[in-house]
Amino acid sequence: MDIVFHSSHADISEAMQRRTGRQVEKLALRLPRAVGAVVRFEEDGPERRVEIVLSAPRHTRLVASATGRHFGPLVTEVIARLTVQADKEKRDVKHRAARERAKTVARG
Repeated sequence: MDIVFHSSHADISEAMQRRTGRQVEKLALRLPRAVGAVVRFEEDGPERRVEIVLSAPRHTRLVASATGRHFGPLVTEVIARLTVQADKEKRDVKHRAARERAKTVARG
């Protein structure tokens, strides 16, 4: 899986990039066939923002962002939001497949 880091007016340490990368990879295990993620760090004075976009074929892109004072807690918050979205996406795919199987059985 490819993870692309963008920083806008923000200095991101290697440790923060490694930590974020590990969390995104762990999150990608919840979404089948995840192919890439874009992580954006922005800083404007005391205001900081983190946004993560996770992509997988045949799935909607998962997007979450958070704003606050420090990057560490923001990354954790964004990962938590994406985890909820990934679990919902996984359930939706399973329900869609079950409906299709039920239609096939009913027809034939």
